[in-house]
Amino acid sequence: MVTKPDCLFCKIIAGEIPSAKVYEDDQCFAFNDITPQAPTHILIVPRQHIDSLDKAEGMDRDVLGSLLLAAAEIAREKGFADAGYRVVVNTNADGGQTVFHLHVHLLAGRPFVFPPG
Repeated sequence: MVTKPDCLFCKIIAGEIPSAKVYEDDQCFAFNDITPQAPTHILIVPRQHIDSLDKAEGMDRDVLGSLLLAAAEIAREKGFADAGYRVVVNTNADGGQTVFHLHVHLLAGRPFVFPPG
């Protein structure tokens, strides 16, 4: 599994930086965002370092699917699946990505509007 020693999320996954873990499996790790944008704001990251969605390749298909399945499982476990939630992937600087380790934002706990910004 590829990791990047200077990556914030790789360090969180490795336990070098503390986090409020919400979920983990063999392909991904999820934790509460430290600057939440909704009452529930969870980041779901692949254990394997991928800089951003546009850097993902065909061989990453399974891990990409696991991120979305983890989001749905977390939503069911936390009890907000039926009310609804938003899943967001920001890609590169103009897309709003600030940590360059692919991650999914799982947001819930309030109504969301579309388009978002």
